[in-house]
Amino acid sequence: MSTDTPSPEDVTPEAAEAAPVEENLTPEEELQAATPEAPGDEPAAATEEPAAEAGDAPEAAASDEAGSDLPELTLGDGAPAEAEELVAPLIVRGKIDKFGVAMGTGRRKTSVARVRIKDGNGEFVVNGKPFEEFFCVERDRKMVQEALILTEMRDKVDVWVRVNGGGTTGQTGAVILGVARALQVKDPAFHHVLASGGFLTRDDRMVERKKYGRRKARRGTQFSKR
Repeated sequence: MSTDTPSPEDVTPEAAEAAPVEENLTPEEELQAATPEAPGDEPAAATEEPAAEAGDAPEAAASDEAGSDLPELTLGDGAPAEAEELVAPLIVRGKIDKFGVAMGTGRRKTSVARVRIKDGNGEFVVNGKPFEEFFCVERDRKMVQEALILTEMRDKVDVWVRVNGGGTTGQTGAVILGVARALQVKDPAFHHVLASGGFLTRDDRMVERKKYGRRKARRGTQFSKR
């Protein structure tokens, strides 16, 4: 009886490798085995990567050159010296009425002075009296006129003042502040001159209140032996 199946001894190694091996494959695996793979796919991908890396060098160099033209950002101590200085806004305490009269209010201790300044020939009136008669102390007269002399407006304007409350020292300080504020309203260019002289600064010192059981704020009663 003859059979077509060769014996294991008659099969050569070359024939064994060439003979297909039948396995139980799924439909998906059979479809993948049936599609041939392109032999040059993997080498092409390998050759494309070095080409892309080689092409990045000119782009990186170009980006570095473009970045060098941009200004460098500095923070903290390395800030540019030419930065603009912040300027505080000008505060004017006063107003000008429809007749062109500049008005300013000054305060010192419990005294309040209302000052009006207009163009004139140097007249200075305080509570209806010439300021020489109202301020009897020579020191007070000089202090009241000092702001007008500093701005060279002593003989160019007329000053009218109404002051009340407090004593001589408080009223003098109130008039000085009121005159300076009225001058600042009349001409804002006087601000730096008056501010540097300290005429626009309100003196906020007040009398300390009296304490219970004492004669004044801190003055105690005199000891009496009998």
